[in-house]
Amino acid sequence: MMIDAHIHLDQYSEELVERYIHSWIESGVQSVVAVSTSLKSSYKTLKLKQKYPTFIRAAIGHHPEGAPPLQGDLHELLHLIKKEKHLLSAIGEIGLPTYSKKELYELYHEEVFIETIEQFLQLAKTEELPVVLHAVHEESEKVLTLLKKNYIRKAHFHWLKSSQKTANEIICCGYYVSVTPEVCYRKRDQKLVQIIPLDQLLIETDGPWQFNERFMGRQTTPLFLEDIITCLSNILSTPREELGENILKNTEQLYVIK
Repeated sequence: MMIDAHIHLDQYSEELVERYIHSWIESGVQSVVAVSTSLKSSYKTLKLKQKYPTFIRAAIGHHPEGAPPLQGDLHELLHLIKKEKHLLSAIGEIGLPTYSKKELYELYHEEVFIETIEQFLQLAKTEELPVVLHAVHEESEKVLTLLKKNYIRKAHFHWLKSSQKTANEIICCGYYVSVTPEVCYRKRDQKLVQIIPLDQLLIETDGPWQFNERFMGRQTTPLFLEDIITCLSNILSTPREELGENILKNTEQLYVIK
C-alpha cells in the first residue's frame, strides 16, 4: 500500500477523480495528502474530503508562489482551519516564493510573505497540526529558521531542492522530506535521497504537475508512486517491500487521517 504525500487533487476534474479513484485504490494507493493553494482551493479540498473521507488526508493553506492572501481571505482561512480541524491532517501548502519571487517582490515586500507563513505556523503549533512546505533553494534555509523560531515539531519539505548543508539541518530537526517522479531520472534527487533517513522519507507526485523522461506526455496520477518505489529500491539497495512499508509508516505517522 502507498500514500501520495503531496497532490493537488482539487486541480483535477471531478470527472477524472470520480472515474479513477477506485482503480487507484485497487492498484495499491491507500490514500493521498490533498493540499490546497488558496481559500477557494481549500474549500474545494474540504468538499473532496467529505466526499472521499477515507481516501483523502486534507491540508488547507495558501501557496506562496502567488500574491499573498487579502487580509479578509487570510482571516477566513485561519478561522476555517480551526473550525474544520476535525477534517484536517495538516496545514498547507505554505512557504516562501522562489520561482515567482522576482515579480512578487516588485509588488510586495518580502516581510508580507514571512508574516503570512508565520501566522500559519503559529496556528499549526496551537492546533498541533503538521505543516506542508513549499521551500526550495535559498528559501528552504529561511523557512527552516522560521520553523525553529516557532517551535514546529512536525513538518514536510515537499520536493526539496536545497544545499546539502540545509538538507542535513532539516533532517537533524526530524522533519520529513519527499521525492517526486524526478528521482527516477534526475541526479540531484538521486543524491538527495541517499542522505534522507528511511524513517523521514516520503513519496509524492505533486500532480497534476507533469514530468519528463518515461513520464513525458502522461497524466500525472498516484499510479506514478509505483515507479518511484521501484527506483528508490534500486538507488538505496533496499528491498521494495521493506522500503514501501517504511514510507507508508512515515506518511501515516505524519498525516493522521481524520
